[in-house]
Amino acid sequence: MAPAELDIVNSEAVGQAVALPAWIQSNLDLVIGVPLRILLIVVGALILRALARRAISRLVERVLRSGEGRNGQSRFARGPAVLQRDPSRADERRQQRARTLGSVLSSFATIVIVVTALAMVLGEVGIALGPLLASAGVVGLAIGFGAQSLVADYLSGLLIMAEDQFGVGDVVDLGEAVGEVESVGLRITQVRDINGGLWYIRNGEIQRVRNDSQDWARAVLDVSVAYESNLEHVYAVLEKAGRDMREDPEYGKFLLEDPTVWGVQSLDADGVVVRLAAKTVPLEQWGVTRELRRRVKAALDSSGIEIPFPQRTVWMRSGDGTAA
Repeated sequence: MAPAELDIVNSEAVGQAVALPAWIQSNLDLVIGVPLRILLIVVGALILRALARRAISRLVERVLRSGEGRNGQSRFARGPAVLQRDPSRADERRQQRARTLGSVLSSFATIVIVVTALAMVLGEVGIALGPLLASAGVVGLAIGFGAQSLVADYLSGLLIMAEDQFGVGDVVDLGEAVGEVESVGLRITQVRDINGGLWYIRNGEIQRVRNDSQDWARAVLDVSVAYESNLEHVYAVLEKAGRDMREDPEYGKFLLEDPTVWGVQSLDADGVVVRLAAKTVPLEQWGVTRELRRRVKAALDSSGIEIPFPQRTVWMRSGDGTAA
């Protein structure tokens, strides 16, 4: 190759070598800046997610520890006494609530962080977010209309757990389903009724709850006596029967106070109805009512107070047409 040709080739190679750094310099932000920012966004999202999960885990552990009193026994400032007497059931209820809420919070934090990081990455690569967000909004609206009941179930379940309306071990009345709660989830609550049937109730369909297991309960007994009975004497007999039951070691532990006579509840066709009530520990009101009914019956019999029976008037017409 001639010297002139060699000079031309060398000059072209030098020009390309000079042009390449110039292109890199002019597009330095595209080559280095954008990938570096994307990397920083991803790393920042991962770190933020780890911190959020750690904070939520500590919150769950604090909730679990706060339910333990001295000597490892469960402690409830508010809740069913039946769970206080059964630490395993109390732990099960508390752990279920804490871990479920922790899982929900962790998933929510992850979704928020990932969506935010993805939007920032798309902005860095030059993709317009306006049309994408509009499309996502339309799709979300369609999904929301199609899954309204599912969203309502999850929101209701989250509020039930956060407010501690009821939990595992409680006896509740949810309408048709009445019995003991066996499981509380974000979407479904399971209730075992008195006949052994297991009810599955969607949380979004629960309109009202009667919880018979929290703090205290009341045994109410209506006693019917004859109109000829002395009500003051009846009151004294009923109150004595209630005091005797309170002093009985077997049943006294279930009574929070002496049974009291509230007075005349109604005047029926067959007799006078007197109401007797007693404040009890949770879930023992039915057993207390049965025992109180037995003791009241014995006390009325021993005092000579008549428990009236249904009376019916029968009119008979004689052969001459007169009524008798």
